[in-house]
Amino acid sequence: MSVMGQLKAKGGTRLGRSDRSALGRWFWEIDRVLLLFVAVLIAIGLIAVAAASPAAGQRYSGNGVTFPPLYYFYRQLVWIAAGLPVMIGISMLPRTRARRLCLMGAVLFTALLFLVPVVGPQINGARRWLGMGFFQFQPSEFLKPLYIVSIAWLLSLKKEDPNLPMVPLTGIITGLIALLLMKQPNFGETVIFASAWVMLLTLSGAPLRFLAFLALGAVAVVILAYFFYPVAHTRIDGFLFDHGDNYQTESALKTLTAGGLFGAGPGAGAKKFLLPEPHTDYIFSVIGEEFGMIACLAIAIIYLAIVARVMIRLLHEDDQFVVLAAAGLVTQFGMQALINMAVNVQIAPSKGMTLPFISYGGSSMIALSIGMGLLLAFTRRNPYLHRSPYVVKWSGR
Repeated sequence: MSVMGQLKAKGGTRLGRSDRSALGRWFWEIDRVLLLFVAVLIAIGLIAVAAASPAAGQRYSGNGVTFPPLYYFYRQLVWIAAGLPVMIGISMLPRTRARRLCLMGAVLFTALLFLVPVVGPQINGARRWLGMGFFQFQPSEFLKPLYIVSIAWLLSLKKEDPNLPMVPLTGIITGLIALLLMKQPNFGETVIFASAWVMLLTLSGAPLRFLAFLALGAVAVVILAYFFYPVAHTRIDGFLFDHGDNYQTESALKTLTAGGLFGAGPGAGAKKFLLPEPHTDYIFSVIGEEFGMIACLAIAIIYLAIVARVMIRLLHEDDQFVVLAAAGLVTQFGMQALINMAVNVQIAPSKGMTLPFISYGGSSMIALSIGMGLLLAFTRRNPYLHRSPYVVKWSGR
C-alpha cells in the first residue's frame, strides 16, 4: 500500500493540498524529486558498504580483535537511522530559523577546529577528529554546510548596504578556517572551503577583475604550498611526477576497472581486499569491481542530476540569500562527489574525502544529512504561490 493509501486508511486522514498541518505543508512544499535522488544514493550506499565491509573488516582486524564481515554495514545502518531524522527535521525549518541555526553552528564548530590540533587523536598521521572511541567526530565535516549558509548570508547583506565590508570579512573567515585545516593537515577540505567562497563571491556579483586577482592568488598559494607545505608537496609530487607512494590511487583504479562493464557480481570482488580504505575513500572502486562501470556511470549521473535540479529550481528564486545558500550547498555537495570519483579514477591525488551518502562514516552521514536538510529547506516552494489569492491565504515563512 502506498504512503497516501496508508494515510487514508488511518481514520480517513488525507495528506492533500488542502492539508495545512506542518506535515502537509512540508510534503507539498518539499522538492520530492530531490529527496528521491538522495534516497537512491543512500540505498546504493548501503549495498556498497555491504560489499566493502568484508574487505574493511579483514584489513582492520588484528591484535586480538576480529571484525565480522558485515560489521561496517550494521554500523552504517545506525548512522543512517541517526541522519535521516536530522535531514527531515532540518528540511521542515522555516528559512529564517535554518539560517540562525547555521550561524550559531558555524561559530561552535569553528571554535572546535581550534581544539583539534591540541586534543584531537592522531589517526593515519593526521589530527582531524575530536572525541574518543565510538564517539569521535570530524568538526570540519559539520562546519562545511554551516559555513556556506553563513557566508551566503553575510554576502547577501551587501544588497541592502553596498558599503558593508563583507567581501574582506568573509575572506578573513575563510582564511582562518583554511589555516586551521592545513594545520591538521587537511588539504582537500581546504580546497573545498576556498572554492566554495570563490563560487559564492562569483554568484554575489563580485567584479571580474577581483575574481581574476583571486585566481592568480590561488596559483601563488599552490606554488607556495608546494615548496613550504610538506603534505601538498608530497601529494603534488606523487601525482604529477609519479614520485613517492601512489599505491592507493593505483590500487583504486585497478579495482574499479577489474569488473568491466557489468561487474564481477555482489560479493565476488577480489581486488577490493587490497584497498586501504575500501568502505570510505575508495568505495567507488568497490562498486566498479562488483557492479561494473555502468553502475559507476549511473551514480555519477545521479550526482549531476541533483546539482542540475537545484540550479534549475533556483532560476525562479528572487531571494539572493536563498540563491547563494542553496547554490553553495549543492556545489559543495557536487564538488565532494567529483573529487572522490576523480581520485578513484586516478585523475586527482588522494584527498581522504568520502563519496556523499555512499561512503561509510558517522560524521560524514550526519553532516551530509544536515547539508541536504538545509538544501531541502531553502528550496521548498509554496504550491499556491501562482494561484489566485482567493483560493488560499499563504502566511509565508
